[in-house]
Amino acid sequence: MPVKTYQPQANAGSFRGYAQSQMAAVDEEIARIGPGTPAGEYHRRFWHPVYITEELGELPEAIRILGEDLVLFRYGEQRDQIGLVHRHCIHRRASLEYGKCEDKGIRCCYHGWLYAPDGEILETPAENTKTAERLRKSTRLGAYPVIEYRGLVFAYMGPPDRQPEFPVYDACVYDDMTSATYKAPYRCNWIQVLDAIMDPTHTTYLHSRNSHPQFSEGMKAEGVLHFYERNDNHFLGSSTRRVGDNVWVRVNELILPNFTQAGSAFAVDGTRQCYFGRSCFTRWVVPVDDENSIIYAWANFGSRWDPHEYNTREGYEMIEQGEILDRSLEERKRFPADSEAVEGMGSISTHKGENLMPTDRGIALYRKRLRKQVRALTNQIEPPQPIKSADSCIRTYGQDTVLTLPSKNDEDDQMYLDRIGAVVMEMQFDLEHFNEGNRDDEIVSRLKKLEADGID
Repeated sequence: MPVKTYQPQANAGSFRGYAQSQMAAVDEEIARIGPGTPAGEYHRRFWHPVYITEELGELPEAIRILGEDLVLFRYGEQRDQIGLVHRHCIHRRASLEYGKCEDKGIRCCYHGWLYAPDGEILETPAENTKTAERLRKSTRLGAYPVIEYRGLVFAYMGPPDRQPEFPVYDACVYDDMTSATYKAPYRCNWIQVLDAIMDPTHTTYLHSRNSHPQFSEGMKAEGVLHFYERNDNHFLGSSTRRVGDNVWVRVNELILPNFTQAGSAFAVDGTRQCYFGRSCFTRWVVPVDDENSIIYAWANFGSRWDPHEYNTREGYEMIEQGEILDRSLEERKRFPADSEAVEGMGSISTHKGENLMPTDRGIALYRKRLRKQVRALTNQIEPPQPIKSADSCIRTYGQDTVLTLPSKNDEDDQMYLDRIGAVVMEMQFDLEHFNEGNRDDEIVSRLKKLEADGID
């Protein structure tokens, strides 16, 4: 039987697998987040969500955040307070995951040592000696301060004397918005997950053309991109698309180190007018360890957010990544979503093997700033915190705006879209510190006027 040849004969300049078989390097400086690493120390200067409040019951829960094994527990007479401590008892290293929650703290199951939520050793029942007394005075269990806010438990895991004020974002204070907490685990490094927010182009391909329309038909259109550095922490990526006679300006948002927002997932498709519609999620990409991360977020619903019909567990997962999380391998191959794209890079991507393109400018911008701040911290320069406005909230821009602005016969439409996107964004920047009444109302009013007057 003749031998079938499925590949042409190799020649110089083709079949480069052998020459490229060496693995590229990991970006050690910003990818690794364990205690003592440059990026790990950087992350420890910020508040991070670490759990969903309603999922913390009467028993302790073991968690892993920033490469540390921890235990979250309830205490107090009503068990209405929350503590976060290192997982292992300092006596004989028993896990406090099996401890007993009490009024004053958590008690180890092995020998009954009792710890306060700040790590103080309150009792060593079998050790009524001077040795034990000295230990109680000189040693503490590792512990971290926590804040419960809108259904999420946040922790600060850095030096106590560097603890920043807890940040409140304007996206959290709307009276006409319904929010629901959700989480989504990713089996890969945090950078891989975070990158997607500054990559508006992937929505056109991953979520539309290469799978099936996971959000809306309008997202199939390629957008004209703009990227913005608003300050040391704040990055925006806008994509301006045409859908018929409408122009859709969609904005993705990153505030370092890991706060993210975008436009809606299902409320907007470009066919109907929308004026500063707000983000479908308010979300943090939290590093678990070097090879795992977890999303903690609020899914947002209302007239300017996503429809209430998506306020379900499956709805949160679809908002998060376009598909539900628990799918068969065949389904994931046929209709890949964010988890397949980012986990497919490996548990920790070999970033040195990337070839960044002009559409990746947002990724390059934020990584450069992140790297600069990580390096500055190694020289004892603390990273900047998100900037507050006069009302003590942090201004955000994750949104959709759809204006009826038909193509012009005398102007290339891509250039026209570019101008529209730039004008819409600059107009909103002009109102960043607007203090007379409601900023959002003023933005909406100006967008409607812009639509009515047109752009010359």
